[in-house]
Amino acid sequence: MRSLVRNFAGLIAFLLLWELVVRLGVIAEEDVPPASVVLTRIAELFGQEAFLRDVIASVLAWLIALGIAIVIAIPLGLVLGNFPLVRMATRSIVEFLRPIPSVALIPLVLVVIGGGPEAKITLAVYAAVWPILYNTIYAFDEIDPLLIDTARSCGVHKSGILTTVALPHAAPFVFTGIRISASVGLIVIVSTEFIAGANVGLGSFILKAAHGAGRTDLVLAGTVVAGVIGYLANEGLERLGGKLFKWHKATTAEVA
Repeated sequence: MRSLVRNFAGLIAFLLLWELVVRLGVIAEEDVPPASVVLTRIAELFGQEAFLRDVIASVLAWLIALGIAIVIAIPLGLVLGNFPLVRMATRSIVEFLRPIPSVALIPLVLVVIGGGPEAKITLAVYAAVWPILYNTIYAFDEIDPLLIDTARSCGVHKSGILTTVALPHAAPFVFTGIRISASVGLIVIVSTEFIAGANVGLGSFILKAAHGAGRTDLVLAGTVVAGVIGYLANEGLERLGGKLFKWHKATTAEVA
């Protein structure tokens, strides 16, 4: 509760500072509308069906992409973390693909897949896989060998060690990777909608408001809504992780 109050107080202070800077003329109102104007536009937008469809389209694509990334990254991380030979054999491929920005692949994805929802989902999956994958691999690297030796001395087979020692140890790290990937995936979804000119989505709404009507207030309103979605997702996952893994310090550490 204290954390929530502090976050809310910081947000109020930021909004008041924003309002004050614009009202005093430090920044022209034509360039950056006051916070009160932007908040009013947000309230109005949530009464419009078209904007709600944009929000739902982005959130749905984001959830699908995050789910696919989890299904891909966790098993792959288990394999690479448990089998050093496989990890070494694939290291060059992984290190080649990982630094490539998702937005740099937009032209290729548009040519291969097309400009529908599949394009932004594919790019978001590509971006979201890496934090989960590396956190999973890192978790297995950090397992105390004494735990494994103790399990073996008690007659636990390799499959039992995986389920009773390795996976419980890795779970908090994997969850942290999922939390990081959730933020990354949302960024890529909205960015792809904006850059690729999607038909629906928050990025599409921001693009139309910027280039069509030239409405800075609507641009900022759409941006703030995207930011709030990302904040709520991260806050929710962080609190869930705190409850599930309160016994493990990895819940408060972001391992990228």
